[in-house]
Amino acid sequence: MHKVFDNTAATRQAPSETLSLALELLSRASVTPEDAGCQTLIGERLAQLDFHLEWMDQGEVRNLWAVRGQTGPTLVLAGHTDVVPTGPEHLWQTPPFSPCIDEHGYLRGRGAADMKGSLAAMVTAVERFVTAHPDHRGRIAFLLTSDEEGPAHDGTRAVVEILRARNESIDYCIVGEPSSEAHFGDVIKNGRRGSLNGVLRIHGIQGHVAYPQLARNPIHQAMPALNALVAEHWDNGNAFFPPTSFQISNIHGGTGANNVIPGELEVTFNLRFSTEVTAQALKTRIEALLDTYALDWHIDWQLSGEPFMTVPGALTEAVSAALFDITGSSPRLSTGGGTSDARFIATLGPQTIEFGPRNATIHQRDERILATDLDLMSQALESTLDRLLR
Repeated sequence: MHKVFDNTAATRQAPSETLSLALELLSRASVTPEDAGCQTLIGERLAQLDFHLEWMDQGEVRNLWAVRGQTGPTLVLAGHTDVVPTGPEHLWQTPPFSPCIDEHGYLRGRGAADMKGSLAAMVTAVERFVTAHPDHRGRIAFLLTSDEEGPAHDGTRAVVEILRARNESIDYCIVGEPSSEAHFGDVIKNGRRGSLNGVLRIHGIQGHVAYPQLARNPIHQAMPALNALVAEHWDNGNAFFPPTSFQISNIHGGTGANNVIPGELEVTFNLRFSTEVTAQALKTRIEALLDTYALDWHIDWQLSGEPFMTVPGALTEAVSAALFDITGSSPRLSTGGGTSDARFIATLGPQTIEFGPRNATIHQRDERILATDLDLMSQALESTLDRLLR
């Protein structure tokens, strides 16, 4: 049963422009790949600021590339309007698509942290900056998609390829993923590890457990090889990345009967890897290791993303200075966590970071962030624009 909050104290003052926009976006059930009109809403506001809107839809996926300005350094604000499924809605304290600000000052709703709140902060920061500096130097661009939480094939990846084909120049990119940990602004991501997935199939000969001489058990055969893969030292990492990690996520073998030797074993694994090694080098090493064992094997590979890293420079310095002015402390640079659409944008060569609210409740029931953090984020983004494009 949903809990009803008394918002009288929390909403005694009308919500800020940022929170008003966030509440509107959160009320739209844009479960991936749905956009539910979020980008149209944002696009209408950007058009009033003389942004040129270009829709780059692919299949079911809504994509928006919006640009203001003609020449000079380009700063891209990137993000996604799709959210992950809610799970059983009756287990939420408040309905996931009926956002509210609770008595403790938390903005509640699916997408509050990941990442409609950030989108609202981006829009209002740009509105204030452009109003104050209509003749700012350079270009401001928005890259929005509804395919970040899904397969991520027809969203940012597709837009990036279009931009690459026409030689679009991007200097800076801020992706609004929730990067903060203990408190707002304590961490910004200046890179991410690569992610390489593999499905290993080891073929044996099915048979009766009482006659093992007539069968070949792929589970027994696989154990030494799997142990070697788990024990393998892939690299030492570097100053920005931890060592590469190999993790087995699923093993399946057998028919379900206790008297049948299986004919095949399937092992799903993932490597999160640093810039010290390439995906192809990892594939080659794994395949060579497997070849040292008497196995009949095959691997299907899927590369989710290459690692990227933005060395400290103009963008990290501008965001760090803005956060210090607002919070009184400097953020820590990190490359930890999973993958995001930043991995696609970084291939175009810009300085790329992820910066957003706390990530403590992303993808969980009762997703929430402090409402005041969105206003702080909007201020920090406006200050960053001022430092880079004024």
